[in-house]
Amino acid sequence: MEYSDYKKEIEAMSAKISDFRGSLDLDGLQEAIADNESKMADPDFWNNQEEAQKVINENNELKNKYDNFNQLEEAIEDLEVLLEMVQEEDDDDDELVSELSEKFELAQKKMQEYQLSLLLNGKYDKDNAILELHPGAGGTESQDWGSMLLRMYTRWAEQHGFSVETDDYQAGDEAGIKSVTLTISGHNAYGYLRSEKGVHRLVRISPFDSAGRRHTSFCSVNVMPELDDDVEVDLRPEDIKMEVFRSSGAGGQHINKTSSAVRLIHIPTGIVVSSQAQRSQFQNRATAEKMLRSKLYQMELEEQEKKRAAIQGEQLDIGWGSQIRSYVFHPYSMVKDHRTNYETGNISSVMDGDLDGFINAYLQWNLKKENPR
Repeated sequence: MEYSDYKKEIEAMSAKISDFRGSLDLDGLQEAIADNESKMADPDFWNNQEEAQKVINENNELKNKYDNFNQLEEAIEDLEVLLEMVQEEDDDDDELVSELSEKFELAQKKMQEYQLSLLLNGKYDKDNAILELHPGAGGTESQDWGSMLLRMYTRWAEQHGFSVETDDYQAGDEAGIKSVTLTISGHNAYGYLRSEKGVHRLVRISPFDSAGRRHTSFCSVNVMPELDDDVEVDLRPEDIKMEVFRSSGAGGQHINKTSSAVRLIHIPTGIVVSSQAQRSQFQNRATAEKMLRSKLYQMELEEQEKKRAAIQGEQLDIGWGSQIRSYVFHPYSMVKDHRTNYETGNISSVMDGDLDGFINAYLQWNLKKENPR
């Protein structure tokens, strides 16, 4: 990039910062943080541990919001100073130009992350996410595709500092997976990952086909928020049937020799959830119940959405044929989201967890859909 290009881009970033500042009540944020910290300093603060944890969580969110803006503002101010230094040196200082280029890329990334965070204002966006992978028909080929997506989401989570816990893992017959359930924990995990819910389609030359033919495989991705106890879900003990089995990990290795894994069947709906990540049957049941509550709540929301769509004359497309994204390895390389039309030819980067472009495009698309002009 030339000096004039940097100048134009940095001026645009600075203008966005001014817009962000105008929409943020920074003084109000500081007051709310100070108020919470005053509560936390009270000797009786921990008398009600549940309420205390809520105050701490709320304060962490407010501080995140405040700190993220200040860090972004500082990054743009540093760029402006560097740009002036480059101009004074008349572009002759290669080390300075290299530093400008490096910090410019970092500031661009920070700006994109901050803009993304502003779009995450849904009721459960801030919560942890429960992510399920279910390969479609197609045997080993589809099961291998499921394991590729498992790796992709694990990489994405790690790159964003989220923790990943495998709640349930059913290995494929020869390779890949039959199903996997993950809990991805971190601020806004669900807000980001809700963009991934739907059917993902793979087109490639199958490594499992000796004739080297092209295969199309499908895998369903389901994403739900991990609900806290404040959310009311009608879950009656008499509606739940529990089964126990031995835990096994990836590749079928036994984690232990006791029947500590738990499968819960919700009799009225037929929903089945399993947990085998914890050490005890009691812990696995607690995890499975969390998953079941999230599924039942999601089912209730989907029913409400269907009723709303019927009233407004909309057609909801939720079948297996309605893939949200295609990953084409052959005869060319491309990943395309069919809702937003966002696409990239860098398929290896996507499979290594680079999903932010797709997530950003989805959030922007969803915002326009919810607030049409």
